[in-house]
Amino acid sequence: MTSSDDQRLRDLARLRRVRDRIDREYARPLDVTALARGEHMSAGHLSREFRRAYGESPYSYLMTRRIERAMALLRRGDLSVTEVCFAVGCSSLGTFSTRFAELVGMPPSVFRRECARGTEGIPACVAKHATRPVRNREAREPATSLA
Repeated sequence: MTSSDDQRLRDLARLRRVRDRIDREYARPLDVTALARGEHMSAGHLSREFRRAYGESPYSYLMTRRIERAMALLRRGDLSVTEVCFAVGCSSLGTFSTRFAELVGMPPSVFRRECARGTEGIPACVAKHATRPVRNREAREPATSLA
């Protein structure tokens, strides 16, 4: 194994630790600089390598985690959209609502209202899977006809 292979493996281990930290601490204030500092990397290097490894920036990954959690909280129906926004670590209701609509296809207020009706009687684990946001890179290609 060459030294460049060794470096790549070390970088991948660092990236996994960053991703795991985002998964655990999504509701805390996180920024790329702090995440990079925690792994002794520059913010630019972390962003480039994270995107190369996972197909999206660390910020995009963080926002997806926050939106997934927000969907679960909105499904419960006992919190307002503003309360959910701050509970998942977002500091701007406008940014939260915009990103939510991009990933889910509807504003959080509509999701909250519709989801309360649409998932009644369905186990929470099934509802979570069925209503999970789809990032652009995960969207399925339309089936092509062979006729």
